[in-house]
Amino acid sequence: MARTLTFDIFRYTPQDKDSAPHMETFVLPETPSMTLFIALTRIREEQDPSLQFDFCCRAGICGACGMLINGRPDLACKTKTADLPERITLMPLPIFKLVGDLSVDTGRWFREMYSRVGSWVHTDKVFDPLAQEERMDNALANDIYELERCIECGCCIAGCGTARMRQDFLGAAGLNRVARFMLDPRDQRTETEYFEVIGDDEGIFGCMGLLGCEDVCPKGLPLQNQLGFLRRKMGLAAIKRFLPGKG
Repeated sequence: MARTLTFDIFRYTPQDKDSAPHMETFVLPETPSMTLFIALTRIREEQDPSLQFDFCCRAGICGACGMLINGRPDLACKTKTADLPERITLMPLPIFKLVGDLSVDTGRWFREMYSRVGSWVHTDKVFDPLAQEERMDNALANDIYELERCIECGCCIAGCGTARMRQDFLGAAGLNRVARFMLDPRDQRTETEYFEVIGDDEGIFGCMGLLGCEDVCPKGLPLQNQLGFLRRKMGLAAIKRFLPGKG
């Protein structure tokens, strides 16, 4: 027999002066292979067209539908209701600016992060459109691709204890982005230059190592491996500053 699901959903539109934060309850019969995206779409189409939540691809690629699902950051499109209890609580991701209900503005946070870390290949080479592409070892290219799989959903930031306490913390997504360029042989930045970006409590040394980021990453990225890699790199860069003829 199909279950009847109860959804307790956070409602609030900051732009509406008459709106106030509250929880609203919706009841919906469960259907086979139902995801939270399907459930929310049905609630919006059948019960309340004013319900706000973000979606785009419905395939775990765009990262738009990130939200707190029973207190845990995840994507609505890849979360099956069959894996959840009959009563489900949905809230917007913390840290990010609230747009309305379950919709948050992750774009602003990621744009600021990209600017802080210089999220592009830094090189003094002049681009030649007729030249052959620079060759790269396959294993290294795969390592870089692995870090490029981040879909910028914001789940790792929402699940980060340090990010909840410090607005200036880069978080796993930002540090993962730096690791990607440190691996790239085309990027000409030195360890000292990277240290200036992430070598403090706003960067790699602010992480408390609670593993929340990797635990909730919907793409299964090796975020803690990158944190360890960056800490070793930045630790050595710090030591070199105190060695004769270094720094």
